[in-house]
Amino acid sequence: MDKERVIVIDFGGQYNQLIARRVRECSVYCEIFSYKTDLGKIKAMNPKGIILTGGPSSCYGEGAASCSRELFELGIPVLGLCYGAQLMMHVLGGRVDRAPVREYGRTEVRVDTSSRLFRDVPSHTVCWMSHFDYIAEMAPGFRSVAVTADCPVAAAECPEKALYAIQFHPEVLHTIEGSKILFNFVRDICGCAGDWRMDSFVEENIASIRRKVGKGRVLCALSGGVDSSVAAVLLSKAVGEQLTCVFVDHGLLRKNEGDEVEAVFGPEGGYDLNFIRVNARERFYERLRGVSEPEAKRKIIGEEFIHVFEEEARKIGAVDFLVQGTIYPDVVESGLGGESAVIKSHHNVGGLPDCVDFKEIIEPLRSLFKDEVRKVGLELGIPEHLVFRQPFPGPGLGIRIIGEVTAEKVRIVQDADAIYREEIANAGLEWEIDQYFAALTNMRSVGVMGDERTYDYAVALRAMKTVDFMTAESAPIPYEVLNKVSSRIINEVSHVNRVLYDITSKPPGTIEFE
Repeated sequence: MDKERVIVIDFGGQYNQLIARRVRECSVYCEIFSYKTDLGKIKAMNPKGIILTGGPSSCYGEGAASCSRELFELGIPVLGLCYGAQLMMHVLGGRVDRAPVREYGRTEVRVDTSSRLFRDVPSHTVCWMSHFDYIAEMAPGFRSVAVTADCPVAAAECPEKALYAIQFHPEVLHTIEGSKILFNFVRDICGCAGDWRMDSFVEENIASIRRKVGKGRVLCALSGGVDSSVAAVLLSKAVGEQLTCVFVDHGLLRKNEGDEVEAVFGPEGGYDLNFIRVNARERFYERLRGVSEPEAKRKIIGEEFIHVFEEEARKIGAVDFLVQGTIYPDVVESGLGGESAVIKSHHNVGGLPDCVDFKEIIEPLRSLFKDEVRKVGLELGIPEHLVFRQPFPGPGLGIRIIGEVTAEKVRIVQDADAIYREEIANAGLEWEIDQYFAALTNMRSVGVMGDERTYDYAVALRAMKTVDFMTAESAPIPYEVLNKVSSRIINEVSHVNRVLYDITSKPPGTIEFE
């Protein structure tokens, strides 16, 4: 990519994706790299700015994640956040110690508005703090430009060297002026023009795909979800009749979803995608028999997807490329970007299996966050009701069923989820909740129905409000709606006698159950 960019160097912070996302909101491309990335590689990327993330350790501890002094001598603006701020001071000759008072949560901060970092920011504002250590002594050449009641160096700067350190987290929504602070760094201090736009992304990628594919044949994995749908239409615009889209009905979709996908993208729909539907549900159920561990289920489903595509490719003749709707959070959460721990494997991340028959995988959305994918969809003319469809995981209900997957469990969760979605719509809440679904727990409990003892499953309901799907909070669904959903599920779905509502936020939980 030849566009200007800011890079995020990850020291294991939980907000690494969020930082990159906030930078992109400034219309500047941003990627995440591990702190172990070679300095030569960083210089070769020629970034306009560097941001250091938070981290779980003390920067002065033995074996702590660190960086070389040379990183701060490249002449590139550097912004350290939380651990990144402390590390900057530590490496450059300051002192970091255990704080006398730990700060956590919303905190009032007083900033020096003469600093370029705080241009147009009120002198008194609210930030989000989360630290045990603090900057006890600034490195030579720095001055404090923000304080709180318990933190004498809430921010520091050495503008002559374009080095900035912030103890709080500007990337989270709880920091009221966080977006403005990051904008000041990226657009003013780094001098980025802000040329990262989805209209140019579409044009450039269509041209790039045409060059790559040439006269080759392309097979696209179409699930009907937002990501794969946008990828399919993008490829259709690029290579036309050279594209064949295969929709694998793995029996792990929501109720009636297979037919709905075919109605939109099949022969009777509005797109010319050479659509093929493969009914492989029994095949997937057999592969998943006796498997309970979430990562194992994900990998089995991903492998089986590839095998089905191989078989379909052989039926239609030589195929050179496989298209997948991988997006950037998939990459990061699979441990391939940054330093954070692997959260979960994604079935469409990790490259080709040894036995694959394709030359190469094309992942046109691999660099995009979810809301950017939606913008691309709109640029391509995909209807809004498809573009703003709720995210649905590639492994489908396989990861909304805790424990072993069986046809009976799939039926239970499909029916429960359909009732839940229907009642959310009846209550007029469908556009107020960013993602909601029913999951089947592996817990069975005693109940009473019709004066008889039951011993059946518990269904868990999830409803989340989020801006970027990287952090999320449970939605406050009215009790009368939850009560109606619970009553209907217990009465209408056999083998369920208990309904739970999960209010866990992300973090510490994930939006999905597995």
